[in-house]
Amino acid sequence: MKNVKILNDPVYGFVGIPYGIIFNLVEHPYFQRLRRIKQTSLTHLVYPGALHTRFHHALGALHLMQQAIEVLRSKEVEITAEEAEGVCIAILLHDIGHGPFSHTLEHTLMQVTHEEVSMHFMEELNEAYAGRLSLALSIFRNEYPKRFLHQLVSGQLDMDRMDYLNRDSFFTGVHEGVIGYDRIIKMLSVQDGELVVEEKGIYSIEKFLIARRIMYWQVYLHKTVLSAERMLIAALQRAQDLSREGVELPASPALSFFLHESPTAEDFRNYRSEVLQRFAELDDFDIISAIKQWKTTDDRLLAYLSRGIIDRRLFRLEFSYEPYREAYLAEIKQGILHWSGLGEWALPYLLIQGEESNSAYRKSKDEIKILRKDGSVRPMSERTDYDLQSRPIKKYYLCYPKVKFDG
Repeated sequence: MKNVKILNDPVYGFVGIPYGIIFNLVEHPYFQRLRRIKQTSLTHLVYPGALHTRFHHALGALHLMQQAIEVLRSKEVEITAEEAEGVCIAILLHDIGHGPFSHTLEHTLMQVTHEEVSMHFMEELNEAYAGRLSLALSIFRNEYPKRFLHQLVSGQLDMDRMDYLNRDSFFTGVHEGVIGYDRIIKMLSVQDGELVVEEKGIYSIEKFLIARRIMYWQVYLHKTVLSAERMLIAALQRAQDLSREGVELPASPALSFFLHESPTAEDFRNYRSEVLQRFAELDDFDIISAIKQWKTTDDRLLAYLSRGIIDRRLFRLEFSYEPYREAYLAEIKQGILHWSGLGEWALPYLLIQGEESNSAYRKSKDEIKILRKDGSVRPMSERTDYDLQSRPIKKYYLCYPKVKFDG
């Protein structure tokens, strides 16, 4: 009897979903919602092919986890059937807590990280499936004794990163992000309960780290992508402010709830089932549908932001390696006030400041470990001739309307 459901994935070809609890979780409405959450937020405004979803990514990460388990077992690493199921469930559900447009609205509509929401979903599903997710939760929380299982879910070389770099480079067409995921997985092993990489795989790891850095600056932190995301956040913040002032804005019931409430971590803990049910009804379509209607709202600022997002009339975004001078900021503020005809209260929505940073590799307690031929284990930073310890690159940015300011 066939024991897996076969799907055709554009990145890996045929992938299998085991029947039983894993297939049942994929079929659950909480997981099916991920079909309506874009993996790379508004990146498709720059790279038109980037329309893949968190659903694609979760199944891809599950596929890679199955490969990793097979490789480790072939090297006599003990992984029981129950542990294999648990770590597969953990990677399958690792992103189930993402809100609309993935990371973009994480601290706007709610004051909780997607990792925390994912854990709440897993707890809710664990109760629904009579404790079948208990081991997965233990692995997800890094409470299980075999630490390498957690590292496969969340670590420097986890299956999450392996899939999203490979998948995002595929759908954006940015070939610099392509990684040798299959070779890296084949080089994985376990030593003293921790995940290690065989020394002959070190150059594949270097390529992986370089690709990740390039993808961040060329895709995830592309100035136009960042501009669109900042505008979306500004529009939702303005809608929240208006809603709390009693202004009735067109929105779905799910979005209306989050515009008025913005749940905290405490709310998720105390009213988990109720808040999760409302959250599970919220996806990209709620946001886009609302913004299309807000284009004609009476509030000039919200209407302007909404039109800009829908019609791709995006803010200018400037990057700088140094903080912006106060005189320069004052000049732009005066120009915005003159152009908009609005008061200073509008400046936080129309002049957005921030900073972003990224580095090829950061040494930490979870540093990548290299297994040498003599059986010893050394941190990646000590076993490569590539300068992995270069400083993190920080860039400051200003984001504001593309208008000509007099003077």
